[in-house]
Amino acid sequence: MTNSNSVQALFQPFSTKNMTLSNRIVMAPMTRQFSPEGVPGDDVAAYYRRRAENGVGLIVTEGTIINHPDSSNQENVPHFYGEEALKGWANVAAEVHKAGGRIIPQIWHMGARGHVGDYTEEDIAAIVEAFAQAAADAKRIGFDGIELHGAHGYLIDQFFWEQTNPRTDRYGGDMVERTRFAVEVIEACRRAVGPDFPIVLRFSQWKGSDYSAKLATTPAELEQFLAPLTDAGVDVFHCSTRRFWEPEFEGSDLNLAGWTKKLTGKPTITVGSVGLDSEFMALLTEGKGAGIANIDGLLEKLERGEFDLVAIGRALLADPAWASKIHDGRIDELTPFSPDALRTLY
Repeated sequence: MTNSNSVQALFQPFSTKNMTLSNRIVMAPMTRQFSPEGVPGDDVAAYYRRRAENGVGLIVTEGTIINHPDSSNQENVPHFYGEEALKGWANVAAEVHKAGGRIIPQIWHMGARGHVGDYTEEDIAAIVEAFAQAAADAKRIGFDGIELHGAHGYLIDQFFWEQTNPRTDRYGGDMVERTRFAVEVIEACRRAVGPDFPIVLRFSQWKGSDYSAKLATTPAELEQFLAPLTDAGVDVFHCSTRRFWEPEFEGSDLNLAGWTKKLTGKPTITVGSVGLDSEFMALLTEGKGAGIANIDGLLEKLERGEFDLVAIGRALLADPAWASKIHDGRIDELTPFSPDALRTLY
C-alpha cells in the first residue's frame, strides 16, 4: 500500500518558532462536545494523550470557545476561559507532554447569529481582546502554540467572505479590507504571546453553508488575501479542504496548502479525508463511515515539499494508533472509520 521510504517523509522532525515536532502528523481539530459546562475532564486528557502516545507529532484540540456571549451555540463544547476550564486544559497539555507530544488549542468564535454587520466597533474590540486573552492563557498554562479558527463560515471567516460581510466601514469592502478583523485578532494575539510562540491560522475556501464557495478564484486573488495575514504574524497556515488531493486552481496540481506555501513562503498543513475513501460530508449528510485508502499520493506531495504537515481527522478519531501503525507498516491493522467513533471517548 505504501512505500516504506516514502512513509519516512511523514516522520521527519519539523520546527517553527520555539516548537519542535517529532514528525509531520497533526491531529485535526474535531468537535466532540464531551466537556460538561465547558470544562474538559480527565477523560478528555486521556483522549488526547492516547494519540500522543501513539506517535502524533502535533495535536490541535477540538474548537475551544473564547470569553464572549455569542461565541457558542452548542452545549458541552469546551471553554478556553474561566478557572475550571483552564485548569482542565492545563491538565490536558501536561498529559500530552508526558507522552512526548505537542499540543495547541484551536481558539474559536462560532459567529454572528445574524451577520457580522450587527457588531459595533466596540463589540469587535471586545472580541479581539477575548481572542488575545485566550492566546495569553494558552501560553501561561503550558500549550505549545495556538490555532485561530478562521474557516468554515465561523466568525473570522464571516468577515472574510463577501456573502456574509456587508459592512461599509473599515471591516468591510474588498478582499483585502475584509481581512482587517482577522489581522487585528492575529496582531493582538501576537502581542499577548510574544514573538516566539507559534500562531497557526486555519482557513478554508468552502463554508458550512456552501461547499463550493471561494474566497479566491485565482492564485493572484489568494496571494492578495494571504499577504495581510502573513504580515500580521501567522507562522503556519492550516488549509482546510474536503479532499486534499483536489487541485485548487486549474492549470496546476497544487492543492490549497500547496498554493498557500508557494505564495507566502510559510509552512502549511494540508487536510481533507487523508487515509479514507470518502470525504467527511458523506458522514454529515448521510451518516456514512469510510474505508481505508492509499496515502501514496499524499506522501509524494509531502516529499516534493508542496506542504509541510498533514492533519488527520476521522482516521485518527477511529484509530488512536494510526500514526504508529503507518510508521511500522501495519496497514492491515488500521481501523476503518464509523460514525460510532464520534460518540465514544476512545
